[in-house]
This record gives sequence, C-alpha cells and structure tokens, in this order.
Amino acid sequence: MNIVEEITKLKKEKNAIVLVHNYQRSEIQDIADSLGDSLGLAREAAKTDAGIIVFCGVRFMAETAKILSPKKMVLLPRKDAGCPMADMITAEDLRKLKEKHTDAKVVSYLNTNADVKAESDICCTSANAINVVRNIKEKKIIFTPDKNLAAYCQRFVDKEIIPWNGYCYVHEKIRKEEVRLAKERFPDALLLVHPECNPSVIDLADEVLSTSGMLNFAKKTDKKIFLIGTEEGLIYRLKKENPGKEFYAAGTAKMCRNMKLTALNDVYFSLKEERYAIELPEGINESAQKALEAMLEYV
Repeated sequence: MNIVEEITKLKKEKNAIVLVHNYQRSEIQDIADSLGDSLGLAREAAKTDAGIIVFCGVRFMAETAKILSPKKMVLLPRKDAGCPMADMITAEDLRKLKEKHTDAKVVSYLNTNADVKAESDICCTSANAINVVRNIKEKKIIFTPDKNLAAYCQRFVDKEIIPWNGYCYVHEKIRKEEVRLAKERFPDALLLVHPECNPSVIDLADEVLSTSGMLNFAKKTDKKIFLIGTEEGLIYRLKKENPGKEFYAAGTAKMCRNMKLTALNDVYFSLKEERYAIELPEGINESAQKALEAMLEYV
C-alpha cells in the first residue's frame, strides 16, 4: 500500500483537507493542502468548503479550526499532541488575573486552549500580536500565556502589558551564547528569530519574524545565507522553497516533541476512521469564537 496515495484517495472520498503546521515532519509537510503558521491555518480553516479538516499540528490548533468552523468535523491525528505552553495557563488562572485588573483587556496568544480563549477579549498570533495590542484602545493589557511575546510587544507600544509567566520550551532552549557562536561561524548570515525567543536572543537578531514572516523574507531578500532561530521543522520548508539559498539552525537544532508526533500512518487512520474528532462545549465555543474573529481583522 502506498500510504500517500491512500491518503489522497480518502481526502477525495470524504471531501477533506489536510492542514499542516510549518513545524511538522517533512513527510507530513509534503502532503499538505495548506501549509503554514497558526494565523494562516486559522484563516484557511475559516474559509474552506471541506467537510472534514485534518489538522496536523497540536491540540490548540485543531480546537481553533473547530471554533471557526463549528459545523465541520475537525480531526487531530494524534490525540496526545498537546502544547506545553498552552497548558501553562488555565481558564481559572485567567479569571483570577482579570479580577485583579478589571480595567485591562485580555489578549491571548493563539497558543492557548479553548477555555482560555473563551475568557479573552481577543486572540493574536506571533504575526499580528503587535498590531492587535497597538489597536486596543485600553492602556492596560493582560497578555497570555507567552511572556517572551509579551515582552516583544512591549517594545513597540506605550501601554502597560501584564504578562503571564508562560513560555515555549523549544524557543526558550535557543540561548544567546550558542547564537553568538553561530554568528561567528557564519559571519555573512542574516539571523532570523521568532518572537517567542528570549529577549537576549531577540537583541542579537537581524529580523524578528513569525514563521510565515521568515518564509516571505527569505524569498524576497537578495541575501543567500540565513541562521534560523525557531523550531527546526521550518528549515526543511525554507530549503525546499529557496533552493539557491542556505539555511542553518542558530545553534543546535531545536525540536518540538509534540509537533513531531504525527506520522503518515496517523493521518491515514485519522481520515479512514475519522479519529480523533475535536468536540467543545457550546458556551466555550461561542465565547472563543468572538475572540478569534476579532483577531482575524488584523493582518
């Protein structure tokens, strides 16, 4: 059995599409109907006419697709593919913080679970976080769950940002010492880093970009050599789409264990047996949808 051909066949039979995050395994990226970052995939989930969405990523992403398309079946091929950063804050945590800061608006990174989104005023991604925070009229912002993205936003706005003490364990492993060594090894390289990185790493960067921002930048610039400060899965796509350019990890390559759980077999059985379907309580779905739809107004 050729598993890729079988997946293609099942997609046609079931009117399904496969959405794949940039950090997924290379063979999963290769079968994507849409490949992108969390914002791009959120938009794709909202506009697709497919009846079934197979989301190759982690749980909060599949939940996001379900929130935006509640009448469609959304499948997560690996039910154990969670996000440690999303799990660092609960809805109860956020409610308590809101009680302390009743004059603040809540901005929650897309990398949160559905019940946290439901307690938020608006969501954001790494691609539009600054724009979202900047356009909120209130001067006080509760930002969850990523303290590093909150700190990056703080550089660009004259507002009080109250960060939750969460972080991405993958980006947190990217250390300034090894980034400096990588820059010494490749002195002609441009350093592109994700805003989930530690501020000390961001200070070394030539560009601070979301994964889609890195892809767009690499295509448009005349530069030929790049150091990439994000999860190593993006380097596969960067090399594939820019054959005349060189891409290296900014230090030792960092891998997200949860993003790498999904294999081709998982996608096949997810489609064949329609597993594992995302289901959300109606009240949470409606409240979270408002926060997500507010986010989609910002590029």
